[in-house]
Amino acid sequence: MKCMITKKKEKEGKSLAMHVSAVSIMMNLLLSVFKLAAGIFAHSGAMISDAVHSASDVFSSLVVIAGVHLADQKSDKEHPYGHDRMECVASIILSSMLMATGVVIGMTGIKNIFGRNGEPMAIPGVLALFAAVLSIAVKEWMYWYTKAAAKKINSGAVMADAWHHRSDALSSVGALVGIAGARMGAPVLDPVASIVICFFIAKAAIDIFRDAMDKMVDKSCDDETVQKMEEFAMSVIGVKRIDEIRTRMFGAKVYVDIEIAAEGKLELVRSHEIAEKVHLCIEEHFPDVKHCMVHVNPVIDMEDNDQICL
Repeated sequence: MKCMITKKKEKEGKSLAMHVSAVSIMMNLLLSVFKLAAGIFAHSGAMISDAVHSASDVFSSLVVIAGVHLADQKSDKEHPYGHDRMECVASIILSSMLMATGVVIGMTGIKNIFGRNGEPMAIPGVLALFAAVLSIAVKEWMYWYTKAAAKKINSGAVMADAWHHRSDALSSVGALVGIAGARMGAPVLDPVASIVICFFIAKAAIDIFRDAMDKMVDKSCDDETVQKMEEFAMSVIGVKRIDEIRTRMFGAKVYVDIEIAAEGKLELVRSHEIAEKVHLCIEEHFPDVKHCMVHVNPVIDMEDNDQICL
């Protein structure tokens, strides 16, 4: 029954991830085209840079779709633990794309400031200002919408896409400030905004990369989660103590290895029952746990211990 429920949740999670990515692609396509047109017609380099950032979101959503699809593949002979880490690979690709986008935008801003050879800077039009405000509203909504979905299905790749939306919203804020400043008599603020956008994008890229790498190198769960696992394990009748517990992130999933101590004189069947109850207790109370391995150590009385030594 638990296996059927888990498979149903995984199927629903994949479906939700695909739906969110499809919405992201549609919204980003429309927004990037509008911002690009506004940047060109309103003579705003900051808005053109912002449009490029939105266009990169389309590619990031495609990467998310590919990552979720690959991570959902069943275990096989070559990959007995499944393909969950493919989401981490997708997140790393996303971070690389973000960083490359940020570098290009930053270099363009620097070129517009120092490479004009005395040519006057154009004053951005009102259309660019309107496009920046619209972009902030849409991208902030997309951030919260995608973040909620990522938390629901515990997907690192979808969460990375959510932060991509947030970085785009922040870059639009920078564009808004730069365009407004340029219209008030400081044209240099328009390309300066592009450089500011570059740093926002770079920070998002680094955060996504660090999160993905933590999951790739088997980082353990946080102390609070481990403590709760120990409490649930100790609640099982027959468990005398917890000798050791180790956790490791495997993509969006968690593997748990726990050593419990039980009465040394118990029959093997009874010890196995206790271990099985601990196994089921951990997996039922922690949905992110893909598998819990339980080892039973005997609690030996002092008299028995003396006999063994003799």
